[in-house]
Amino acid sequence: MQAALSRLSRLSAVGATGVFTVSQCLYNVDGGERAVMFDQLRGGVRPDVSGEGTHFLIPVIQRPIIFDVRTKPREIPSVTGTKDLQMVNIKLRVLWRPMIDELPKLYRELGTDFDERVLPSIGNEVLKSVVAQYNAEELLSKRAEVSARIKSEMIKRAKTFHLEFDDVAITHLTFGREFMNAIEAKQVASQEAERQQWVVKRAEQERMAVVTRAEGEAEAASIITKAMEKTGNAIVEVRRIDAAKEIAGKLANSRNVVYLPNTAGAGNGNGGGANLLLGLDK
Repeated sequence: MQAALSRLSRLSAVGATGVFTVSQCLYNVDGGERAVMFDQLRGGVRPDVSGEGTHFLIPVIQRPIIFDVRTKPREIPSVTGTKDLQMVNIKLRVLWRPMIDELPKLYRELGTDFDERVLPSIGNEVLKSVVAQYNAEELLSKRAEVSARIKSEMIKRAKTFHLEFDDVAITHLTFGREFMNAIEAKQVASQEAERQQWVVKRAEQERMAVVTRAEGEAEAASIITKAMEKTGNAIVEVRRIDAAKEIAGKLANSRNVVYLPNTAGAGNGNGGGANLLLGLDK
């Protein structure tokens, strides 16, 4: 019995040692990751890139370096100057990932924190160089063109550091307080100029209306004068009769007018008395 227990303990120790040894000889690469092998006996970083799955290694001698190769976002802020010396705050959003085939070179040259070393530096460099070629107003009116040039320059610079950009876009663009005040003052001046133009046009229209009215009145007076020269006072009598008809029509339609015949003239034998029209309030 004692011999059996001793044999079982030895087998257990051998099994545990075997399991430990096997676990030390294997490593896993998860989805969206790649591995680069560092070999101490064969000259450091090996040129091969291991894909997803389980792989073998030699313990102590070899060490895997795991890289995340999925696309990741990064925002790069920068404060730079325009062509007309206006300061602008700009933020650039990039979707980046490392080149899988270049991972050994990337690790050898930059290490595992390559994104912190490379992205801010090339982002600021490209933003300053491109923005400096445009005026402040052109950054607003030609935003698509500016964004396309920044994307082209970023992709070109990233290849030097074994990186790929899937997308580059400007997400934030603001100017200094002085420039914003200047734009506001310019808009106010433009609106005031337009209002003054409207006032001038209105005055011109009113002047033309007055001239036209005066010409019409002068022509009417000339016609009346010529008519009076031909017919004497007949035209005046016609106007008087027309006015009397108009007054009579208004009085006839009013309920507050009472007609009083002149009876005093009949009693005195004098028929020349005047009749009265009285306006009475209700």
